[in-house]
Amino acid sequence: MQRLFDIFFSSFAIFLLSPLLITVILLLKFSGEGQIFFLQNRIGHKKKVFKLYKFVTMLKNSENIGTGTVTLHNDPRILPVGHFLRKSKINELPQLFNVLRGEMSVIGPRPQTQRCFDAYPEVSQEEIIKVRPGLSGIGSIVFRNEDKMMHADNEPDKLYDRTIMPYKGVLEQWYVSHQGVWAYFCLIVLTIWVILTSNTNLIWKLFKNLPHPPEELKDWL
Repeated sequence: MQRLFDIFFSSFAIFLLSPLLITVILLLKFSGEGQIFFLQNRIGHKKKVFKLYKFVTMLKNSENIGTGTVTLHNDPRILPVGHFLRKSKINELPQLFNVLRGEMSVIGPRPQTQRCFDAYPEVSQEEIIKVRPGLSGIGSIVFRNEDKMMHADNEPDKLYDRTIMPYKGVLEQWYVSHQGVWAYFCLIVLTIWVILTSNTNLIWKLFKNLPHPPEELKDWL
């Protein structure tokens, strides 16, 4: 049933948002470095690797510059228009085509690069690959301000590997265990809510049995 919802929502969203998508394509074509789409290998369902689509928001070859696949708040590699695209999440909209192709779902664990996927605990990895990765999900909602969190830390790579990803893995495990129609629609609404307000408090009220964050993250989450 979730796959049917995915096809309906992704098709409808692509049709509805086509004027916005075309505008962004033209804007990127004639600004920045002229590239429109960024394709990156991500780990998907049953650990199959697929190409994830995004609108370009960073300099070419950014994966080999600075902090690599980890992006900080106000990262110097981000293009001027990229800040708006990332904050509004418009840069993620091309993944609607990933959803339509069956590589992703509207809701699920966010697909990670191999480097970031390896930062999950092994038990989390085993559970996460049981479902399609999502355009949005519990982990991306809870960690809405992840880039700011890492920017404020003196050792962002260590914070990411030792604290953020282990907890995010536990959250994604929680989703796999509690997935269903109610969670699916609830997380869609919450995604829209956090994009519009940047307030993630509502998720803790709706899902009272979410795993508690570690002490290092409580002030942020």
